[in-house]
Amino acid sequence: MSPGTAGKDAAGPLLLGVRHHGPGSARAVRAALDAARPAAVLIEGPPEGDALLPLAADPGMRPPVALLAHAADDPGRAAFWPLADFSPEWTAIRWAQERDVPVRFIDLPAAHSLAVPEGGEGAEGGVGDGDGGEGREESGAAPGSVRLDPLAVLAETAGYEDPERWWEDVVEHRGGSGPAADPLAVFEALGEAMGALREAYGAGGHHRDLVREAYMRQRMRAARREFGDAYAVVCGAWHVPALRAKTTAAADKALLTGLPKVKVETTWVPWTHRRLARAGGYGAGITSPGWYAHLFAARDRPVERWLTKIAGLLREEDRQVSPAHVIEAVRLADTLAAMRGRPEPGLTETLEAVRAVMCDGSDIPLALIEDRLVVGDVLGEVPDAAPVVPLQRDLTRQQRSLRLKPEAQDRELELDLRKDTDAAKSLLLHRLRLLGIDWGVPTASRGSTGTFRETWRLCWEPELAVRVAEAGIWGTTVLGAATARAEADAAGAGELGEVTALAERCLLAGLSGALPAVLRALADRAALDTDVAGLAKALPALARSLRYGDVRGTDAAALATVAAGLAERICVALPPACAAGLDADAAEELRGHVDGVHGAVGLLEALDSDGLRERWAAVLRTLAGRDTVPGLIRGRAARLLLDDGRLPPEETARLMGLSLSPACAPTDAAGWIEGFAGGASGGGTLLVHDERLLGLIDDWLVSVPERAFVDVLPLLRRTFGGYEAGVRRSLGELVRRGPGRVGGSVPGAGAAPVGFGPELDPDRADAVVDLVRLLLAGAPG
Repeated sequence: MSPGTAGKDAAGPLLLGVRHHGPGSARAVRAALDAARPAAVLIEGPPEGDALLPLAADPGMRPPVALLAHAADDPGRAAFWPLADFSPEWTAIRWAQERDVPVRFIDLPAAHSLAVPEGGEGAEGGVGDGDGGEGREESGAAPGSVRLDPLAVLAETAGYEDPERWWEDVVEHRGGSGPAADPLAVFEALGEAMGALREAYGAGGHHRDLVREAYMRQRMRAARREFGDAYAVVCGAWHVPALRAKTTAAADKALLTGLPKVKVETTWVPWTHRRLARAGGYGAGITSPGWYAHLFAARDRPVERWLTKIAGLLREEDRQVSPAHVIEAVRLADTLAAMRGRPEPGLTETLEAVRAVMCDGSDIPLALIEDRLVVGDVLGEVPDAAPVVPLQRDLTRQQRSLRLKPEAQDRELELDLRKDTDAAKSLLLHRLRLLGIDWGVPTASRGSTGTFRETWRLCWEPELAVRVAEAGIWGTTVLGAATARAEADAAGAGELGEVTALAERCLLAGLSGALPAVLRALADRAALDTDVAGLAKALPALARSLRYGDVRGTDAAALATVAAGLAERICVALPPACAAGLDADAAEELRGHVDGVHGAVGLLEALDSDGLRERWAAVLRTLAGRDTVPGLIRGRAARLLLDDGRLPPEETARLMGLSLSPACAPTDAAGWIEGFAGGASGGGTLLVHDERLLGLIDDWLVSVPERAFVDVLPLLRRTFGGYEAGVRRSLGELVRRGPGRVGGSVPGAGAAPVGFGPELDPDRADAVVDLVRLLLAGAPG
């Protein structure tokens, strides 16, 4: 075998430069290892993972998975080394384990890489190249400077605009894979190309790589002392020229001297194809992990098998796709590849054929294909023997007992809290959210909106493994950790609203052990808080907490006392606060608080015996009738009283007339209309059925001076633009009748619509009696 820049020289190890997550590289690595039969295999990766390598042979290990390393005292400072079935590194690991060949990681230890301060040089995650990046994704790191993308440079040099297309043509679709082919040819070609790039660009902005490569050379020297040159190195192709460079051990040691260091812990965690995608922010990622997984698994006829898989997906979505469609799509893909001079149809050709043949030219089903198959939601698995923090073990136990399997694909979960299993699922998800582990996110239910129903959107992301490790400082079980976290949050809360929200979350999560500490903090802050906006913001959460406590059978009686005191202080302090010369933004904020308190009072039925509803109604009457209160709040108070049946229609018309009189500023009057008849409050329907109120608004509107009309127009558009189309149409028909046809407050009020008499005509009405009887199947009388 002739020597090359990559491969095995007469006196040197076998250097296999690869592209991370490249199926072509993975197949070439296996072929090269089969041909060379090295005595040991060294792989780019953190040496702390050596102890975990035996787990790769466990039957319970199913890629994609990732090696996770995190700082022992700061689990949030973490990095992942993802591996898929089609990753060359994974292929090399499994090749070595199947033949009892020693296999080791040789990259810079995570103890050093995680010690780099956030935002410092090299803190960025996986290197943004296509053929020799670090293959690492780091959590909580800042982006670095712009760095060279070797794959893009090589593709541009070869006349390709798309690096992925170039890679497919020169590697994935590479011919000559028969017994007579040289398995090292692709590595020699890539090594030569990378050598030229390193000569032209140096480190190419990958300055941290110089330190990493120095450490890898040190590990290679150690391997040479143990195995001679009969070992293989699998690493990013970008590193091959540096690993072959003639450097001294002293020079490399100098680069490594004084590196910061932290204590780290490592484990295996499940990964997803979606997180292998470059679109997910992974620098060494690929654009189409699902497609690459297919290429690696399909040993023959990959295009035919791929299009058959697509047809199956479309049929699941109730699209009419037959075998004839598949045959025609294969023919079209082959034709496109031949016209473009490509050795085989690539992803671009197959998707274009699918769009034309199976999707009728539509991009909508094609987007589904790209999401489900080109990228995919495959979630790997790790064996139970993998080391985890105790909290993760307890979470796994509960997931299994509740049959709540983590999945990478978004899915909705409907829960009925009257069922024990569903209630337990709800408690688990709420406790995890309190710990910052957002596996599930509450969402609006499409069905029942009762308090016994909950809807969750579940999606397990690999980063949640880091969140679980972080939460491990609070306890060894989900319940214990959530309780400790809630108590700590209560002690550190700075505002009353934070504590009331925490109390609500504790009740939802069933954390009875944390409630005493939370309630003490709540009472202390409620006694000291003098801001009426803060009090009003806190009351709705307390009211919901009382309701949820009743639904879940939790004793929340202590909350009632706090809520009662809070409500009393709001009733006293709100009127003066609303009359203190508020600007538009402050009035809008207080209007929201008035709505929130009104809803809370409706929920606090247990406090009604003390006359809370009556006192709150008195506050609303004060707000509605005080002319120093902004029109937005006065109108809203009047509307709430009207909806509760506490304001007669005549009084409502009187208040509206006063607020829309010429003596009032047009902007204040427009604010009153927005507060009273805003789109979200159903005010449009009210105006449709009460033409008297509509007439008052119509009279005011036509009387607004031209200059002032420009000022109030945005408010009016916001008010009436929020109505549904049918409501706006009905209002338009009422107004179209013209002067004297709308409402009873203008001249001609009460006049009949055009085409009708002012009063009933008995003779004309009697003329239809026989016809009505006939229609009702009665006999003429």
